[in-house]
Amino acid sequence: MAPPQGNNSGSTKSGLRRRSLLAGAAALGAVGAVGATSGCSRVATADTGDGGHLLDQLRAKGTVTLGLAGEQPYSYIGTDGKMTGSAPAIARRIFKELGVDNVDPFATEFGSLITGLNSLQFDVVAAGMYINEERCGQVIFADPEYQMLDAFIVKEGNPKNLNSYKDIARTGAKMATGIGYAEIGYAEEAGVKNIGTLPDQLAGLLAVQQGRIDVFVGTAVTVFNAVEQAGKGSGVEATKEVQPYVDGEPVIDVGAFAFRTPETNLRNAFNRELHKLKKSGELLEIMRPFGFTKDQMTTIRAEEKCNP
Repeated sequence: MAPPQGNNSGSTKSGLRRRSLLAGAAALGAVGAVGATSGCSRVATADTGDGGHLLDQLRAKGTVTLGLAGEQPYSYIGTDGKMTGSAPAIARRIFKELGVDNVDPFATEFGSLITGLNSLQFDVVAAGMYINEERCGQVIFADPEYQMLDAFIVKEGNPKNLNSYKDIARTGAKMATGIGYAEIGYAEEAGVKNIGTLPDQLAGLLAVQQGRIDVFVGTAVTVFNAVEQAGKGSGVEATKEVQPYVDGEPVIDVGAFAFRTPETNLRNAFNRELHKLKKSGELLEIMRPFGFTKDQMTTIRAEEKCNP
């Protein structure tokens, strides 16, 4: 998931297929309202210096609460009202191996995920969060499960021939992306002047359809799934993957689970199971139904992004 800038995100320089988007967003709002009153984990965390005891507490409780942000395909509430997405699917598999059989959702805005985690509203961020240096000072990350480039939603036929951020700048096209997303910084880096924000990829797709913007920018898997769900005759298409640059250097973002800083025991146990899934190829099989490909699997470690 493209990281918002500012609080909970960090500088960009450091660093949607199965269900109706609209129904999923509506369901997310409903679950979020419930979660705000009854989904709170409130498992105590103390910086005891021994790696924390959250894993033992979760095993005793039998449930881990996942912080979700409602972006397909990373983590969202489906039309059946149940939690789904690549991150919850991975969490179910790994936490079962760790002796925690149940996973519960806590829906919140993306920009509130780190605050919610550190205020004990839930146990782990499961939202495909990008790793960057600033966030590494606020939470600890598991090793990433995927790497990601960007893509554009444009009018069918791509009349302005927008295939890079430089193309958007050169043509003066009207661009939008998610509120505070890293793509804002990538566009500014390329010289794009006309940048707006919209709540999500559905709003972006509709804005392109209606001619209110020329291009909506998001992560490649999100854009591809949004356009696929819109279907033939929608009047929009997705470009190929787009490479962002910072200071002239190509950037490849990676997404991972995030944990409270004292809970290194839980993070390390999670990592051990994650690497088993990577080695066996099962991780890709878990993520493939949500639109991920072999090329988006990664061997990058969290510390490489936290300490570049």
